[in-house]
Amino acid sequence: MERLQKIIAHSGYTSRRKAEDLIVAGKVTVNGVVMKELGTKVKRSDVIIVEGNILSLEEKVYYVLYKPEGYISSTDDEKGRKTVLDLVPRDKRVYPVGRLDYDTSGVLLLTNDGDFTNLMTSPKHHVEKEYRVKLKGFLRKEESTRICRGIRIENYKTKKARITDVVYNKENETTLATIIITEGKYHQVKLMFDAVNHPVLRLKRVRFGIITLDNMKTGEHRLLKPYELKQLKGLVE
Repeated sequence: MERLQKIIAHSGYTSRRKAEDLIVAGKVTVNGVVMKELGTKVKRSDVIIVEGNILSLEEKVYYVLYKPEGYISSTDDEKGRKTVLDLVPRDKRVYPVGRLDYDTSGVLLLTNDGDFTNLMTSPKHHVEKEYRVKLKGFLRKEESTRICRGIRIENYKTKKARITDVVYNKENETTLATIIITEGKYHQVKLMFDAVNHPVLRLKRVRFGIITLDNMKTGEHRLLKPYELKQLKGLVE
C-alpha cells in the first residue's frame, strides 16, 4: 500500500504537489470512487483515474539534455514553438526538472519521476546551478559583491551566490562571468544582473548539481547514469 499522491507522482503524470491539488479538487478516482483525502493509501493494482486518464505506472527514466536556444522548457506551447520534448524520446511521459528560458541553453534534466523533480527543484535543498553569462558593460567588484550577498529583485531577496572567472572584453564592452546559485526562480539570473544595470546578452547553464555538458553537443540527450542519479539524490540527503 502506498499513498495515492506518491503513486501518481511516480507514474510521471505530474509532481507530487500537483497530484495533491488534483486529489483535493476531486479529480482522482480509485476503483470508481472519488478520493479527496490526502494520505489515502492504495494498491498499485487499483484502477486509478486522474482527470479522466487511467494512470499508467511507467518505469522511471532520467534524461540529461543539452538544451539549445530556441526551445521552451514545457510539455507543450500555445504559440506552437518547439519544446524540449521534441529532443528526447516520446515513449514515456517525461517533463523538465525546473526550466531554462527560451533563449537560454545548457544542462536540463527531464524525468517521469515526480519525487525526484521535487527534490531537485525545492529551494530548501540548495542544489547548485552554474551558469556562464555574457553581460553588457563591465561588471565591477562592488556589483558582484552585491549579487553574491543576496540582492533584492522584484518582491524577494535572493540567496547567496558566487561569481568567478570574470573576463572583460574592451572591444565590445562586455563581461563574461560564471555565477553559481542554489535557487531557480523565474528569470532569476537575468533579474539579478538587471538589478546592477548589466543586462544579460547570453546565458548558458553549464552545471546542474554534479551534471555537466561534458562530451555533449547542442541538442543531444543521454540517459542519466545510475551513479549520477545516486549522487544527485545524495546532494539533498
